[in-house]
Amino acid sequence: MLIEYENLVIRNADDADVPRLVMWWNDGEVMAHAGFPLGLNTTLEKVAEQLEHDDENSAQHLIAEIGGRPVGEMSYRITGKIAEIGIKICEREYQDRGYGKKLLSMLIGELFGRGAEKIVLGTNYTNRRARHVYGKLGFTEVEIRRDSWLNQLGELQTTVYCELLPENFVSYIK
Repeated sequence: MLIEYENLVIRNADDADVPRLVMWWNDGEVMAHAGFPLGLNTTLEKVAEQLEHDDENSAQHLIAEIGGRPVGEMSYRITGKIAEIGIKICEREYQDRGYGKKLLSMLIGELFGRGAEKIVLGTNYTNRRARHVYGKLGFTEVEIRRDSWLNQLGELQTTVYCELLPENFVSYIK
């Protein structure tokens, strides 16, 4: 996958991205909102193996770039006509600047263009910034599972599940 808009690029992650993904995934500050405040403690080998199993027709790890600089990761998994997505802007200086809405608009538009009939995602209840962005894009919160899992520190976490139908999609790109 390669999607470009203005100075934004979403592309498939490849072997050259493995060290960067390991750095991001092992950073507890980057991964805290996903329930991993101690990071994933993963290795180059494990991440490279994950990328080997990527397939554009079913599941893909993606790199988000701004002005040619990798700043975050995205992903999708397709089951039938439903696509599950994820995003992390990992470089702090690019957070809270509106890039997430545009990058998500790019990916969602592409997935709907490929025939997805619904986009779904899950996020931590306490991740208010993400929930706000998802709402602006047209996602509806369809389920809240309270105290449904423990993070690495043994703290109960609540997950919010959201879905987006094509007719509700509000794109932030032209």
